[in-house]
Formats: sequence, C-alpha cells, structure tokens
Amino acid sequence: MNKKCLIYVVEDENDLGDLICNTLSQFYFDTKYYSNGSEAELSIASKSPDICIIDLTLPDMDGIDLIRRLQHKNIGIIIVSGRDALTDRVLGLELGADDYITKPFEPRELVARVQSLQRRIQTRSEKPVNTQQYAYFSGLTYHPGSLTLNADTPQQETLSRAESDMLMALLKNPFQILSRDQLLGENTVPYDRSIDVRVSRLRKKIQPKNTTSTLIKTVYGAGYMLVSEVKWHG
Repeated sequence: MNKKCLIYVVEDENDLGDLICNTLSQFYFDTKYYSNGSEAELSIASKSPDICIIDLTLPDMDGIDLIRRLQHKNIGIIIVSGRDALTDRVLGLELGADDYITKPFEPRELVARVQSLQRRIQTRSEKPVNTQQYAYFSGLTYHPGSLTLNADTPQQETLSRAESDMLMALLKNPFQILSRDQLLGENTVPYDRSIDVRVSRLRKKIQPKNTTSTLIKTVYGAGYMLVSEVKWHG
C-alpha cells in the first residue's frame, strides 16, 4: 500500500534530506529529494506527489512561498524546520500545511506523521466529492469539487484543503457542536492553536458582509458550531 505513496523531500541540508528519504524508504514509501524549491516546483508541475515534506529555509526561496503555491493542490504538506517562531507555525497552518515538525526530530516520529497523513489522504480518495454538488448557506454557495466559495462573484474565495475539510464537517452538521477532534480528524497536529488558527481564517472567508455576526460559533469547552441552515444541491 505504501509503495503507491510518492513523497518529495525539499530540504537544503543534503545529509538530512538523505536521512529522511532513506528512513521513509525503509517503510516502503517512494521518495525523491530536492535541495531547493525551484527544482521541486518544476518536478511537481510534471508529476504531482502525494505528500511534500518542506523545509522553510531553502537556498532559493522561503519554504512558505512554496507552500503558498501548493495550497490549492491536492498534496499533503508537512513542514520540517528549525524555525519554531509562532508566526511561522501559524502562517504554515493558515496556508494549509497538514503538520509542522521542529528540528531536531526523531526520524521515526516523522514516519509516524507521514503515515497518519497518508491515511487521511486515502480516506478522502475513497470518498470522492460529487463535483456537481454544492451547498447554499446564509447567502453563500460552496462548491467542494473546486474548493470555491461564491464562485463567479467578486467575493469569490478559494479555500485550502484543510479549510475545505473543516467547512464540510460544519456544513454537514449545522447547529451541532463539533469538537476539535471532529473538525480536525486525522489532521490533528501537535500544536494546540492549530484549530483556532484554521477556524479564524475560515470565519474571515465566510463572514457575512456588513455585519459583525459570525456563522461559526465558539462553544467554550465543547467546540464549534455552524449557526446557519444549509441546503445541498446537485
């Protein structure tokens, strides 16, 4: 099963890049190593991997810029970086990264994170989205097939994969309290603000115009709830 999972490792330290690739290969993952972002981006355009492991400090670009360009592609992203500043963690998660690991780390821990992300990707592929289906709520339309909110309008927004997963969970369970684990599922990362960051970003994208009300209500100590009727079409 793991042989079908292709992983690109984008890391400027050759020794660490080789270590990551060799460790993953022991668990039957196919890997390709790139020492800079430009080469990785060209390869991704030619053949898209299942997962990218990206260092933030690359010789030719900031890894955040590479992640920004990949955020709407169906690629799992794990950040591996010596930068542990809160701003880097928050921005990486906002752009749709699935996990954030700070150097130094145990290679076996990275394998466990990759395996967890792989299970999530496989679960999504086993439940394909109906590309003709869309949800209507509070004057907004969301097309999960294209990750677009309010398509063909000046207010159009494109969601990241992580934001889409969260919004879909809320849309399928309106007026129900969903816990953090229910919203993140196997996308849970060892960073206690990950859910807050993603909910905050999603709130901004679906915020009704000219109003201070919020469609995603925080239920303290319990989770979050979408306070809107939802109609599905298609």
